[in-house]
Amino acid sequence: MSTKNSLHPFLTLPVLQVINQEQIKKTIPHREPFLLVDEVRVLEDGKKYIGIRHVNADEYYFKGHFPGSPVMPGVLVVESMSQSFGGAIMSRISQGRENAIPLFLSIEEAKFRGMVRPGDTLQMPLEILRLGKISKIYAEAYVNGKLCAQATLNFILGEKHV
Repeated sequence: MSTKNSLHPFLTLPVLQVINQEQIKKTIPHREPFLLVDEVRVLEDGKKYIGIRHVNADEYYFKGHFPGSPVMPGVLVVESMSQSFGGAIMSRISQGRENAIPLFLSIEEAKFRGMVRPGDTLQMPLEILRLGKISKIYAEAYVNGKLCAQATLNFILGEKHV
């Protein structure tokens, strides 16, 4: 997958399975108010997914970003894409290791092309380019079919400190 090819067509692919937020919480350590994915739709297991985030007006970050004209910070859009990946495949790559967590290695070619506002639904198609102890994905974020963000994300499988 070249980052020059859009993942927009993923938005119309048939959904094989839906991973709900309770199932996601079993695979990633994030919790409210920093759990930024509501569900993950499986399009092709192990390869293609869509993360969904319903952006509520009462999100904590809207109080300061920006008062009177709230916008979801771009870094949180990228984090939401990352959590979508984790919710989709952490149980597969952690191989039963309860203390495993995905950690960013790098964020490449991140571009922000539109604003995400209260009441929007983020649709985040992602394609897994490499999967294992070190994983790589390409992801995009859309609101109402309009591209808002895109990035290539690299992760390493780390260990939680307990």
